[in-house]
Amino acid sequence: MTLVCWLAGVILVLDQLTKAMALRRLAPGVPAPVLEGLFSLTLVMNPGLAFGMLSGAPDGWRWIAGVLSLVALAILSVIAARLLPTGGAWTALSLGLVFGGAAGNLIDRVRFGAVVDFLDFYWRGYHWPAFNVADSAITVGVALLALRMMLTPSPAVDRDPR
Repeated sequence: MTLVCWLAGVILVLDQLTKAMALRRLAPGVPAPVLEGLFSLTLVMNPGLAFGMLSGAPDGWRWIAGVLSLVALAILSVIAARLLPTGGAWTALSLGLVFGGAAGNLIDRVRFGAVVDFLDFYWRGYHWPAFNVADSAITVGVALLALRMMLTPSPAVDRDPR
């Protein structure tokens, strides 16, 4: 549990620091090219969920994104309680990444009513939805957790009732 909390704290601080810098230095919607034709810093306030889902919802319904975030954290807590005792360092690493990222985005929802996104990858006319450090941590954490769950053998089940 120590590794989970420590890593979640590091991700949370890194996420909030980078978002504060983006809010201070970037104009909303105006790309600041970093690698021409591939990557820019572009400040976007995302009121929806991951990749802009529900971003078109009326303002009165935006609280749903916050509630869904809290539900996701509650579910993750149950998963953590089950996996941590036998999961090892990789499970702790995965959960720390997800908890830290989820907390960072939840703080944004409470402060701004939207998540601060600013990392903008694109190629020609194709743009990946803008994202942030928290989104990256969540994605990597979930991928590691899924990989762990797929590679861990299930307990043997006796299929012969005799």
